[in-house]
Amino acid sequence: MAETAYNPPLFGISITPTARNAQHAFTLAKVADTTGLDFITIQDHPYNPTFLDTWTLFAALGASTQHARLLPNVLNLPLRPPAMLAKQAATLDILTNGRVEIGLGAGAFREGVVSYGGPQRTPGEAVSALEEAMQIMKTLWQPGVAGQTVSFDGKYYQLHYAQPGPVPQHPIGIWLGALGPRMLELTGRLADGWIVSASYVPPETVLAMQAKIDEAALAAGRATSAIRRGYNLAGAVQQLGAVAITARRKDIIIGPVSQWVDVISHYYRDLHMDTFIFWPIGGEEAQVRHFAEEVMPAVRAAITSTNR
Repeated sequence: MAETAYNPPLFGISITPTARNAQHAFTLAKVADTTGLDFITIQDHPYNPTFLDTWTLFAALGASTQHARLLPNVLNLPLRPPAMLAKQAATLDILTNGRVEIGLGAGAFREGVVSYGGPQRTPGEAVSALEEAMQIMKTLWQPGVAGQTVSFDGKYYQLHYAQPGPVPQHPIGIWLGALGPRMLELTGRLADGWIVSASYVPPETVLAMQAKIDEAALAAGRATSAIRRGYNLAGAVQQLGAVAITARRKDIIIGPVSQWVDVISHYYRDLHMDTFIFWPIGGEEAQVRHFAEEVMPAVRAAITSTNR
């Protein structure tokens, strides 16, 4: 694996976009925004009948927060045309004073995509379409000359004399939910971040995947540190005297603050993951507070101490 420069650690939470209690999302977002967490993230499964639309929910949460960045984790690209997605992201970035990042997935649940009228693509076609989408979005975010148009003649997406704009408030980063070799290569070559879940990418497989990203980045003339590495971590911060929770899978972390600090510090130091998204289990509001107010500062202190 190539030598990787360490980015400062960032932290966030995942909010489940359940329609059953929509106001709960605003409660969790407020906690994240007022406790110093860096990211509010939301998964995107448009075909799930119990979920709100992720992009609409982000717009509402963006209006009710001031500090945390907004990161889809990750958007289902086949159901979201890239030109319009570029427009939507730029718009929300302007309205939130530069707090939008974009997470993209190739569309792993193909049956769900097709059920909502999306294209039926093979995994290889989905990766190629994702690369085209990234090119289109980056093109439309660039400042242009008044009246100037751009065209793009891809196999999956096209632009016909389109007028770019508006320009986002800040350079919007594109994070990819990448698992396969081609997606990892694309991440290293073109993306600004990599975001995966411990349930799909267990710790013992991370370094090999990181190596593929780094190799592609270096081959493209990029610094490996130009790509953030995000890890979705589900679990609960166990409090002294609280009822014990048993983890149903080994990727779920159930333990006291000290255990969370040890695990995340290990992932940062040894696996080169630098962004940690907490998916709380049980008592979500309290869990988010524990993570933000106890785990996050302790991890930063541990990392700072180690780096001295």
